[in-house]
Amino acid sequence: MPSRRDLLRCAVVGVAVTTALGAGALAWSSTLLGEYSVMDMGAGGGSDGGHDGHGSPAGSGASTASAGVGTGAVDVTALTADPDRAPDVRVELTARQGTIDVPGGRPVEGYTVNGTSPGPELRAHQGDLVEVTFVNESVDAGATLHWHGIDVPNSADGVAGITQDAVPVGGSYVYRFEATDAGTYWYHSHQVSHEQVVGGLLGAIVIEPAAVAPASTTASTDAAHAPVAVTDVTALLHVYGGQHTLNGAAGDERVDAAPGSTVRLRVINTDQGTASVWSDAPFRVVATDGHDVNAPAEVAGQRVLIPAGGRADVAVRAPARGELVRLHTGGARSVLIGDPRAPEASAPPVPQPSTTLDLLAYGARAALDFDPTRPDRSYDYVIARRFGIIDGRPGNFWTINGRMFPDVPMFDVREGDVVVMHLRNDSGDVHPMHLHGHHVVVLSRDGVAASGSPWLVDSLDVHPGESYDIAFVADNPGIWSDHCHTLPHAVDGLVAHVMYEGVTTPFTINGDAGNRPE
Repeated sequence: MPSRRDLLRCAVVGVAVTTALGAGALAWSSTLLGEYSVMDMGAGGGSDGGHDGHGSPAGSGASTASAGVGTGAVDVTALTADPDRAPDVRVELTARQGTIDVPGGRPVEGYTVNGTSPGPELRAHQGDLVEVTFVNESVDAGATLHWHGIDVPNSADGVAGITQDAVPVGGSYVYRFEATDAGTYWYHSHQVSHEQVVGGLLGAIVIEPAAVAPASTTASTDAAHAPVAVTDVTALLHVYGGQHTLNGAAGDERVDAAPGSTVRLRVINTDQGTASVWSDAPFRVVATDGHDVNAPAEVAGQRVLIPAGGRADVAVRAPARGELVRLHTGGARSVLIGDPRAPEASAPPVPQPSTTLDLLAYGARAALDFDPTRPDRSYDYVIARRFGIIDGRPGNFWTINGRMFPDVPMFDVREGDVVVMHLRNDSGDVHPMHLHGHHVVVLSRDGVAASGSPWLVDSLDVHPGESYDIAFVADNPGIWSDHCHTLPHAVDGLVAHVMYEGVTTPFTINGDAGNRPE
């Protein structure tokens, strides 16, 4: 297997040969990259204020990607949920390649889970042990399942070439994880993800609090502390062949709700760009990326932006009898809430507001369970672009700290570290950054400190010219992708990794298994 230095040498040779011989050399350059391991990728992410592209733990020198590997090293396959515990939720999901029927639209070719796309919505309760047997019936390139936003054990993360091999046609893989945090999540393939996710190999996951009332309602309390009913509804957004859909259908969705009751709408953005949610009725954003907002205030005349891969739970009060409330969920899609007998004309479409709810200042402050002002490690993650060749393809590719894939940073951490990362976008395009296995708290944007509820996310839009300081606790050992969730950007090299010292992987990208995670 070539080392990182060999890979870089191959890339340089490919550029030189291409310059000398023309386009005919591109295929040769591609084959030279061949099989490789993330263990051989770049080390360090750039210390705060640094300009050399090398990372450093606070108070010590930079470690290497293989730091701590040796005696006592832990293989990613050993990082599992309790193997002796019986599952509380057991599911089998089967992936197929074929035609997707889009109600209200036209059929498209893509991928299904148990015969539909989106696949079945999975529901569990907080604390449940979830066991999913994944079967690949006919996806030629192989497939996996990644549990987006759920902090699963590393062996269950579903990233081909890092935590497992892609499941071939006729094969299966068992994922086991504890449903630790109540919230809204989703699952999708992490093999050739820029094709398989776009093509529909995905579905929703809802983890409910440990104790809930039966059926579709839960107990809640309004501002006056009077009990009200809460209807729980999922709104999964996806584009199939240019058709904007809501829960797989091209059109609006009706939700029947009694006057004065509260509807919790779990909006999941599985698209490749930012989604907007707005209404002419007041609403509250009660959770982002599976974490509750502390003391959310009513929102009026503003839109909520949800990054690609992100989720927002929105609570809205059903109107008086005979009326509807319209919640726009991006594109031409809306959820109509209220009296089932009310005509749609009672809630006509309204223009998208020009102002955006600032989640950095939304809600009320609350204490964190760690101190981000005393980090053990500080890293830069600076996104830009430059010309180069990846897998034989010339183009204006993304860079991280000035480096092109595969010589991108490996952010080294030790278990228990408090990690602060400075994200900066100099690329001219928006990037929804997604860290696997962890949630981060947003500390500041463009130097302005957070002033609202702790903003905990796993997917964060970083717009051109913006910078963010984020922090997390390294409490989930493994090797974790940290990438742009505009998936065509990831396949063009906008992906790095957080690697715990002492953790190794036997899996490789490309090679006989054909692992292509992005």
